[in-house]
Amino acid sequence: MLIPSIDLMGGKIVQLVQGEKLKLSFDDFDYWIDRFSKYPLVQLIDLDAAMRQGENRALIEMICKRLPCQVGGGLRTADDAQRLLALGAKRVIFGSSLFGAQAEEEPKRRHKLIRLEFAESLKKAVGEDALCFSVDTKGGNVAVRGWKETVSLTPEEAVTWLEDSCAAFLYTHVDTEGTMQGFPIDVAAILRSTTAKQLIVAGGIKEQAEVDSLDAMGVDAVAGMAVYSGVMNA
Repeated sequence: MLIPSIDLMGGKIVQLVQGEKLKLSFDDFDYWIDRFSKYPLVQLIDLDAAMRQGENRALIEMICKRLPCQVGGGLRTADDAQRLLALGAKRVIFGSSLFGAQAEEEPKRRHKLIRLEFAESLKKAVGEDALCFSVDTKGGNVAVRGWKETVSLTPEEAVTWLEDSCAAFLYTHVDTEGTMQGFPIDVAAILRSTTAKQLIVAGGIKEQAEVDSLDAMGVDAVAGMAVYSGVMNA
């Protein structure tokens, strides 16, 4: 399944390369909302909130009223989740807040880098079905804080420990995000074997053939740059 993405920054729809360089920017919201209206799920990310540089709450509310969205960007508490669900989000995405400070790095203690009690508290507060956990990587390690930092965890380790607390996982391959160089299918295969939950991947997807290959593996795909640049029809 293809999941189109809407990334918000500064009151506009944007596309960044590897989460840093602004490549595309749009303010014709009606056009993109109408275009994405046929999809059962749209990914909506508040980049300003993720980078702790403000928020786009009014836009999120408007879009969630018109599209079925899973919403992420800077969520830190169960109250944050409840507010987004009240605005009409179908599901919320937690990422950086699931991971603790870089501390114990010995293999037998690496799980200490994951806030398991926090993950379980989210499940109790908002329900498993409303939760998607974001496990993104940069250079093979989990990336956090707007992809500016990493912790010494592989995505497989993170997914394994968080498996029981959410309905879905979102994996972004930051090294190829926004580049349209293709998503590493082998990574998707490893992650698919790691979890029984819905698995959504993003990062460099450039053509429908990739989406079809991932779909055959039981993996859903988020496409952004390829859609907005006109390379993929969506």
